[in-house]
Amino acid sequence: MQPLEKRIHNDCELALRNKDQSTLTTVRMLIAALQTRQIEKRGKGDVAPLSDEETLDIVIREVKKRKESAQAFRAGKREDLAAKEESEVRILEAYLPPQASEEEIAAAVKKAIAVIAPSGNKDFGKVMGEAMKSLKGRTDAATVGAKIKEFLAPTT
Repeated sequence: MQPLEKRIHNDCELALRNKDQSTLTTVRMLIAALQTRQIEKRGKGDVAPLSDEETLDIVIREVKKRKESAQAFRAGKREDLAAKEESEVRILEAYLPPQASEEEIAAAVKKAIAVIAPSGNKDFGKVMGEAMKSLKGRTDAATVGAKIKEFLAPTT
């Protein structure tokens, strides 16, 4: 399988050839974010290319930004801009791994709870960190957090 960054660059070229302006614009913004990260690495003395994991982190961050922007635009009654942001999210989600099912999320949370053995809600962050290791890029932290709260909630 080709590295994720190479796939992104290939998709940019394809969008350019097909004159797909929305995809081209979105992928170019993603490439700019990748280049920024590469420059940051070089500034720290690391000249290695971005790993797939680092690239995935950037894609996740860009998706999250656009989802938050869409919510803000909706709150400001700017449906046109919210729709544009959501369109970009759909384009970027093509670079994420398949999304985890409800059962997979529950299983990952149960496994994390078994590994961490939390003594209450104060260990929420530790459980979250452990659960997100296996779910990285496959779901958002809010969904995992809700599932953890569900399992850690005291039964009355």
